[in-house]
Amino acid sequence: MRNVETTPTLPQPGAHLSLQVEGMTCASCVARVERALNKLHGVQEASVNFATEEARVVFDPQQVAPEALVKAIEDAGYHATLPQAAEIEQADFGIRGMTCASCAGRVERALRKVPGVQEATVNLADEHASVTFAPGSVSPAQLEAAVKDAGYEALHIPSAAPAEALTHHEEAKAADLLRLRNRLLVAGALTLPVFLVSMVPALQFPGFQYLLLALTAPVQFWAGGPFMRSAYQAVKHGSANMDVLVSLGTLAAFGFSLYQTFFVAGHGHYYYETAAVIITLILLGKYLEARAKGTASAAIKRLMGMTPKTARLVKDGVESDIPVERIQVGDQLLVRPGERVPTDGVIARGHSSLDESMLTGESLPVQKGEGDAVIGATLNKTGAFVMTARQVGADTALSQIIRLVQEAQGGKAPIQRLVDKVSAVFVPIVVGIALFTFLGWFFWGAPGDWAAALTASVAVLVIACPCAMGLATPMAIMVGTGKGAEHGLLIKGGEVLERARDLTTVVFDKTGTLTVGKPALTDVLLAPGQEAPALVRLAASAERGSEHPLGEAIVRGAQDRGILLAEVSGFEAIAGGGIQAVIEGKSVLIGTKRLLEARGIDVGSLASEAERLEGEAKTAVYVAIEGKLAGVLAVADALKPHAREAVEGLKRQGLSVVMITGDNRRTAEAIARGAGIERVLAEVLPQDKAKEVKRLQGEGQTVGMVGDGINDAPALAQADVGIALGTGTDVAMEASDLTLVSGDVRGVASAIGLSRATLANIRQNLFWAFFYNVIGIPVAALGFLNPMLAAGAMGFSSLFVVGNALRLRRFGR
Repeated sequence: MRNVETTPTLPQPGAHLSLQVEGMTCASCVARVERALNKLHGVQEASVNFATEEARVVFDPQQVAPEALVKAIEDAGYHATLPQAAEIEQADFGIRGMTCASCAGRVERALRKVPGVQEATVNLADEHASVTFAPGSVSPAQLEAAVKDAGYEALHIPSAAPAEALTHHEEAKAADLLRLRNRLLVAGALTLPVFLVSMVPALQFPGFQYLLLALTAPVQFWAGGPFMRSAYQAVKHGSANMDVLVSLGTLAAFGFSLYQTFFVAGHGHYYYETAAVIITLILLGKYLEARAKGTASAAIKRLMGMTPKTARLVKDGVESDIPVERIQVGDQLLVRPGERVPTDGVIARGHSSLDESMLTGESLPVQKGEGDAVIGATLNKTGAFVMTARQVGADTALSQIIRLVQEAQGGKAPIQRLVDKVSAVFVPIVVGIALFTFLGWFFWGAPGDWAAALTASVAVLVIACPCAMGLATPMAIMVGTGKGAEHGLLIKGGEVLERARDLTTVVFDKTGTLTVGKPALTDVLLAPGQEAPALVRLAASAERGSEHPLGEAIVRGAQDRGILLAEVSGFEAIAGGGIQAVIEGKSVLIGTKRLLEARGIDVGSLASEAERLEGEAKTAVYVAIEGKLAGVLAVADALKPHAREAVEGLKRQGLSVVMITGDNRRTAEAIARGAGIERVLAEVLPQDKAKEVKRLQGEGQTVGMVGDGINDAPALAQADVGIALGTGTDVAMEASDLTLVSGDVRGVASAIGLSRATLANIRQNLFWAFFYNVIGIPVAALGFLNPMLAAGAMGFSSLFVVGNALRLRRFGR
């Protein structure tokens, strides 16, 4: 993908995207594609290169999605493709200095202005930014410089060592919190006498205004200095934030008092206490808010803190302690009882029980022996073992989980778009209201009364704060996704939470999802003239080349019976039907009843017995030798222990549940009955699962698909919410929106419940944030609110939002 340059004619900064366009044959085609793109609301510029078949688009991602760009091109009669993951890069940054939603928006705009940047999202709650850009088009240093030019500080978090960079970012935030506390203590100590002298006439003495000035000046310009510096940077860059409101309000009160002190001595009205108390209360609110926000990210901090610092390397019979950063793939590591596993790997010698609850949410220890996989940072409970390192550093399961949780917490829910639009114009509107309030009071409300006009306008400036609006969505998502991680639920972001809330139907794959996924050979039905050992030997020999769970069950059944397998001279897999092979000169066909009948083989002699077995939730596998039915092998896959409980949990939430499988209908319905599922989609070929999900969506259903295999990936991608089991394949997890690390299907109901709780929390926060300003600003403008009370109310609004979001930590208790 090529770098996309911004142009000075753009009305506002936008995201940059390059699309490959197929089907253009001349210059008229180019013009047609450009017109189609430029017609879209939110597209700022679109140019198409006929030679490279590439469309370059600058657009506002809040108004138009990349998918809409593709659709516009396809509606014009051409084919377009979005860039693949390999064609874009992502960089993460910790951002310092933000105080409100306007700050987050300013950082986003600054990053999007950088040529090559395709998207930038900034999370006010955890002070984190994620930027996607064309490879080689921009460096992290350039992005850091863009943030610095906007008046903030950025710290790049390299993907190779995220834990170290994040620790550094957390340390910087801790230092900021300490400085904020010191400012608060000094401001409080100076503000108390200012307030008492101003409010208690008995404490006033000739020239007391000079004492008030001496005590208030450090509060205004030292304790409140960060507000004024931030306000200056905002105005300098043509925008406004909360600090502009605070600075205008307090400087107005301080400046008016200063004028009264030196030019109306002895007869003036002083508002030193107003300026001092406002700054002190805002500092108190910011300090409490910062501490609460630190609590909100506790889940990911706990994950980061679980990685052991050292590992015991075993080399040539000698043991030595090494830092975990020096572990290499293939190293032999000793893990003793009570220690955490240093990295991902496989047990080479020994056995033990491990507590994997920090990743899976499952409290019961898991027994492990030679050849079993172990996960880094899990706790070894009993025996000692030697393991072989398989994944290290950023490739470990814990590192990937931390990355997924961070990405989820940094993302935005669609509901946030309204907040972003309001925040972009909120502060200028408030400044206008404050100015109108001052003029209204001075000329009409209390003609000529500077004090009344100033009090009302300062109250408007101080009470109006976009902090609560900016924190409403990201705080809830941050706590919700963190709580999900504690329960072994990896949620890919706010958009997934919003879609999961709206689900009406959940579709479960059968094998490995509702069932254990390790079927066993249970029955052998023979055609006349056949012998069981010979039939099992031929079937197992043929299935040895198959990766299907049923084939593996037949092979294990032969091995358990002590049957030696034969060599296969020809093998062919038949998609969705079975296999055929040549063994010892004999043609063997294994598969479904439908497959054999399609090949003209009569299965009537064993059909009724096979149907009986299928009614017992067993799968009938038909075997034909040399074109004639030889027998039927019955394979059973037991339901997972909690499958029925999982289904009942979903039904209690008002969801309909469907099971989809390639099994024959009789077997599928028997298994579904055991799980409490009424609707079954049986005999569905792997490639048709996505079509069945699409058909359900066509019926007006919002569909969640639960699966674990490679053949589930298309259906997971097609579903409104794809839910993969962490015990399944990487492909399935990559295609999904949500991953159940433990593989416990009860987590589906928990995930949907968590999404609903999180979205409800966001709505509560947004209602409060908007309600607070809708009520507070008019009350202040009418003169019913003292500026000091306004400052307290402003701080309370942010604390309310943060505190309400923290209630999500009680989910599941």
